[in-house]
Amino acid sequence: QLQASGGGLVQTGGSLTLSCAASGFTFTDYAIGWFRQAPGKEREGVSCINKSGGSTNYRGSVRGRFTISRDNAKNTVTLQMDNLKPEDTAVYYCAARRASWYPRCRYYGMDYWGNGTLVTVSS
Repeated sequence: QLQASGGGLVQTGGSLTLSCAASGFTFTDYAIGWFRQAPGKEREGVSCINKSGGSTNYRGSVRGRFTISRDNAKNTVTLQMDNLKPEDTAVYYCAARRASWYPRCRYYGMDYWGNGTLVTVSS
């Protein structure tokens, strides 16, 4: 089970921290990703992290603004989002793939999904 939290309403340029808490599976066997889906658009990968936390990747539009990290002792993954833009508005999901690493970070490659948390960035 994956539980995402931390979404909310923020102004352009603001920050939010999303958290994903995992339970019921061996967290350290899984790469974790954050994905988002805006109304009328396909779900897209935002950032993924490997099982140890040593490798990460980001979609181009968020690179330099978002930071993914994980705490394997607490079974959590965090997405720090800074300098938010209106185009970041979406429902954000965390997901897990049973693999050491999944650099492609595509939504159709994930095994488990959490609930979504809504991020709204006002202009």
